[in-house]
Amino acid sequence: MSPKGKSAALDEIEVIIPNLKKRYSGGTAVNRTIAPLIAERCRAAWFGLDRPQGVASLGVGDLLRLRLRHSKSRPARIWHARRNTEMLLGLLLKQLGWRLKLIFNSAGQRRKTPYTDFLIARMDAVIATSETSASFLRRPATVIHHGIDVETYLPPADRLSAFAATGLPGKYGIGTFGRVRRQKGVDLFVEAACRLLPKYPDFTAVVIGFVSVDNRLFVEGLKQRIAAAGLSDRIRFLGELPIEEVPLWYQRISIYVFASRVEGFGLTMLEAMAAGDAVVATRAGSAETVIADGETGMLAPIDDVDGLVQALEQLMRDPERIADMGARARARVVKDFSRDREVDDIVSVYRRLWEGEAAP
Repeated sequence: MSPKGKSAALDEIEVIIPNLKKRYSGGTAVNRTIAPLIAERCRAAWFGLDRPQGVASLGVGDLLRLRLRHSKSRPARIWHARRNTEMLLGLLLKQLGWRLKLIFNSAGQRRKTPYTDFLIARMDAVIATSETSASFLRRPATVIHHGIDVETYLPPADRLSAFAATGLPGKYGIGTFGRVRRQKGVDLFVEAACRLLPKYPDFTAVVIGFVSVDNRLFVEGLKQRIAAAGLSDRIRFLGELPIEEVPLWYQRISIYVFASRVEGFGLTMLEAMAAGDAVVATRAGSAETVIADGETGMLAPIDDVDGLVQALEQLMRDPERIADMGARARARVVKDFSRDREVDDIVSVYRRLWEGEAAP
């Protein structure tokens, strides 16, 4: 916002999207993906870090001035939170006189702490990313599945050439992306690769993602297992990459492994499917909702390396099946999991709150 245009812009804001986590996370990625589309449908502003293009910035001073710049004749502003800190700040602002309607987006598939339940109970509306996520809430929620930008995550013109350009050995890539930790099943991925790669020399595995300090010993143990198997050149840890490089890696690999033990939704699974990868997924997060087993992907039991090996090997021994499955996966995501569909559903929740406020 320009200084001269601040007042007019503040008067127009209908939706505030807070993003209060310092480290880039899955929640931030989702926020950044949908915020510009929300801004096309509503007058939206971003409060916090990692603001995407296409959304106005709301600073601390702007937020303070909003309390004085809201006509009672206009609907309350939406405060759309995805984390406890954002719920708490929204509640505090509301108690101090800001006219807000509070929404929480719940993705977790586990029981909430009493503190989180306390915050959720005070929201004006709750959105869950899956039926399973909704089942862990103590109040009704609107289920809205995640969507992705199907124009960013595209199949490559020539997948074999894209992989060959990496300089990695073999013809085909197998990958898993995201934070490198036990919850994500990276150890299951590594163990499955250690068992299968000696049998299938045309394949190389890559792990892409951030390693926190408390997970360095975990990763070191995985690297020792890889070295003991003599596969250090064919199972690579590539670290955390710039966000704009990740779609390119989906185009380079042929099989994506979603091995999570616990997951809220599993956005990387959708990204890989949109890029035409064949996905092998444990039955965590939304995998059973998104994937038709054997058609648009392969499903395996949670925390079962033997089951993961069996599902992966069905594709590795028949590479022609990979491309066919990836094409069906892409079609599934385009039809039912686009981000435009997600944002339309979210904005419909906003409108219900506004209409409810105006009702007698």
